[in-house]
Amino acid sequence: MNTFVFNILALFPIAGALAQNPVTVVRQQTPEKALIFEVTIPVARAAVWKAFSTSEGLSTWLTPGAVVELRKGGEWTAHFPGGKTGGGTIVSFVPQEELVLAALAPEQFPTVREQRITTKFQFIDKSDSTVVRLTQTGWKSGDEWDRAYEYLSKGNAQLLETLRRRFIEGPIDWAKEWGSAK
Repeated sequence: MNTFVFNILALFPIAGALAQNPVTVVRQQTPEKALIFEVTIPVARAAVWKAFSTSEGLSTWLTPGAVVELRKGGEWTAHFPGGKTGGGTIVSFVPQEELVLAALAPEQFPTVREQRITTKFQFIDKSDSTVVRLTQTGWKSGDEWDRAYEYLSKGNAQLLETLRRRFIEGPIDWAKEWGSAK
């Protein structure tokens, strides 16, 4: 299965160098090829869980009109400008602890998009904040898979930075973010 993959680099302007990004990225090659991201969100786990597990919450940081059907086999979908979609299908979840998706890659990676990668979000209490860990596994060999891996190593770091920004600055103003009312 594939991972949670969005055309995020094209949709969100990168504000500053990745070196300043509070999201850590680990490119793991063994024992299983994976991308592992971590970011600390300065709010309680229940608030972060709501931002992932409800359509209303997901729409405050990922894209307006996001759809979450919190059940095994349910939809977890973002609708981006230009008709692009991201997200995937919910494989499993443990409330306030974990959400696992069979995620869609961006359209420019059609094989990866069709075959999917597993994306696991973990929500870890840390005092008065929450650590969100995103682990993407299921990577296969080949040029397209390598390009998707590189793309997502940057795109999903930006995705988690947007989540963090949502809790620091408030819900994303999509008209301002994308330059039009959505």
